[in-house]
Amino acid sequence: MEPNSLQWVGSPCGLHGPYIFYKAFQFHLEGKPRILSLGDFFFVRCTPKDPICIAELQLLWEERTSRQLLSSSKLYFLPEDTPQGRNSDHGEDEVIAVSEKVIVKLEDLVKWVHSDFSKWRCGLQAESVKTESLGRNGQKEALLKYRQSTLNSGLNFKDVLKEKADLGEDEEETNVIVLSYPQYCRYRSMLKRIQDKPSSILTDQFALALGGIAVVSKNPQILYCRDTFDHPTLIENESICDEFGERLTSHCSS
Repeated sequence: MEPNSLQWVGSPCGLHGPYIFYKAFQFHLEGKPRILSLGDFFFVRCTPKDPICIAELQLLWEERTSRQLLSSSKLYFLPEDTPQGRNSDHGEDEVIAVSEKVIVKLEDLVKWVHSDFSKWRCGLQAESVKTESLGRNGQKEALLKYRQSTLNSGLNFKDVLKEKADLGEDEEETNVIVLSYPQYCRYRSMLKRIQDKPSSILTDQFALALGGIAVVSKNPQILYCRDTFDHPTLIENESICDEFGERLTSHCSS
């Protein structure tokens, strides 16, 4: 794979007319191969002047007639980076979602991806729980369960997880996760319940049984979202491709 090339990862997960849908893609960030898959959260900067925000990858597809590789993501901003600013009602771990999803060509999305998040100080530091101690295959199974429990979409990510594992990504840190407010509350409640539990029983299954989330990476930052806002300048961004979203919606509803 060429350093600047993009390629789909895993088998297609859907086909509708001229559109083929996928679960993940591979690109290079600072010379290293990286895979982003549906449901992943990652830091982006939409323009050099914009603040860093969080993107959640929600849809990937290829338009076969134009050969365009496309993505749809949900963006989350800190309250202080929204037009209304932060107020006393906002929680310290809260982010606010842009009301409209952003549709961007993959070649532009990878330019948005921001690798230096050292100044990002917000979010609850997640407590690590143990995955099943069954060797590398056991870890992959734990990751698979985490993926399926997080997305709850019914998609099979086993092929994507294998590709990630081959790149060593199953051992790298997931830097951030955005939960719904109820999920966040359950997670905080779980933390209180496991405070005095011996570490030997703190497995991903135990966390899920208590209504929490299975965190298999190294201490990501946990945030939550319960509100949306209209971004005043995002529509002016030249990378936004709303016309592809309109075509997709029109075709799928016909």
